[in-house]
Amino acid sequence: MTDLPERTKRFASRVIHLYLALPKHELTKIFGPQMLRSATSVAAQTREGKRPKSVKDFISKVEGAIQELEETELWMELIVDHKLMPPAKLKALFQEAGELNAMMTTIVRNAKRRGGEGKDQR
Repeated sequence: MTDLPERTKRFASRVIHLYLALPKHELTKIFGPQMLRSATSVAAQTREGKRPKSVKDFISKVEGAIQELEETELWMELIVDHKLMPPAKLKALFQEAGELNAMMTTIVRNAKRRGGEGKDQR
């Protein structure tokens, strides 16, 4: 988990730059703030996971970050779908989101295995 908080912070920063580059449009007023909230929440929850109260708390933080990451991906998809940004501009962000999701899913699975939380239901 040592690299994860820094990577998710960089991911949030990149999403902030994306938000600032969005064109003025009615949909931007909806998609943009939602995307910002979810992307920064990914970073916040992984940061909180550095000092968990328990294994369950750690798992909860990382699973929450996964949910927020998936929400961020939804807003980015809608930005592309509604032609507010070309897909090529978001390609690297989508790739990073996929890598982060895979990392966090593995972290949760391993934490559940080590912490006796039962089998991962994913």
